[in-house]
Amino acid sequence: MQQVTEMERDVPWEDSEWMQSRAARPLRLLAEYIEPRDRLEKEGVHDTIVFFGSARLEGDHPDALAAQELSERLTVWATTKQEDGGGAHPDGTQRFHVTSGGGPGVMEAANRGARMAGGRSVGLGIELPTEEGLNEEISPELAINFRYFAMRKFWFVYLSKAIICFPGGYGTLDELFEVLTLLQTGKIQRPLPIYLWNSNWWNQIINWELMLDNGTISADDLNLFQIHDDLDEMFTALTTHLAGLSDEPSSAP
Repeated sequence: MQQVTEMERDVPWEDSEWMQSRAARPLRLLAEYIEPRDRLEKEGVHDTIVFFGSARLEGDHPDALAAQELSERLTVWATTKQEDGGGAHPDGTQRFHVTSGGGPGVMEAANRGARMAGGRSVGLGIELPTEEGLNEEISPELAINFRYFAMRKFWFVYLSKAIICFPGGYGTLDELFEVLTLLQTGKIQRPLPIYLWNSNWWNQIINWELMLDNGTISADDLNLFQIHDDLDEMFTALTTHLAGLSDEPSSAP
């Protein structure tokens, strides 16, 4: 049998074992930047509305139902022509896309609402031993799974035009405070409003006034988000903001 010479071996990216090695980690990170970028560009997704929230809430939980209804209403608006009061592209195609973390609970509810409205939605999942995979409510062509939290977080923020946080656990709090930190420090320089749903939850789990009284945040930092209990008010605040944005793809460096 003829031996395989050094020159006849597979190129590195065709070596699946090597691609999973420590040495190839930079390539995997880069792939999680480039592949989502190319796919979202191909699918015409330039503006997202990000939904954060618990993976553990059942679909009939009041907060999950609120996420589903808000997503449905926003997607109807995003697929309605501007002359009819909507936020679609001038050609009538969907401009804004609801985006979730791809899992169950509030995330699945958000994707379900978009599907019920007849629109498309994005799911940015993460490989976890505690979850079975992406939920089935995501538009299949917009279902993207990540190994690395860092790259997933990048894609949550990079195209987002608004962020909505429903009650959740460590993951939701991590996502919320990461974006608040980016806004507070000026790393995000475009308008990116944050809307928190359920004042009873947020005002009990986080003592904003204690942080302010102790000087760990400033009064201006409290203006980085809004807390809502009325879906009509939240929907109006969101669509008023979104309708005022230029319909041009982001050119951030």
